[in-house]
Amino acid sequence: MSEDPGMPEAETYAIDFRDGSVGQVMGCEGGLVQLRPLGGGREWDCPPGSVGDVPPKDVIRAKVRELNRRAQAWPR
Repeated sequence: MSEDPGMPEAETYAIDFRDGSVGQVMGCEGGLVQLRPLGGGREWDCPPGSVGDVPPKDVIRAKVRELNRRAQAWPR
């Protein structure tokens, strides 16, 4: 459980309400939540008030979208 009830737990998934991006919670630093894109990559910071729980179906949808993006970029 997170020490601060307003902060999501690390290794869970959350949505950034500012743009609808789904990411994996990496931790909290300086009062900000650090999210990493589902396909990996650079983390971004998000104010705790702009982060919320994401339903499992939306996590799966975002993962499938990322897999499809990678498959289209794969050399043929």
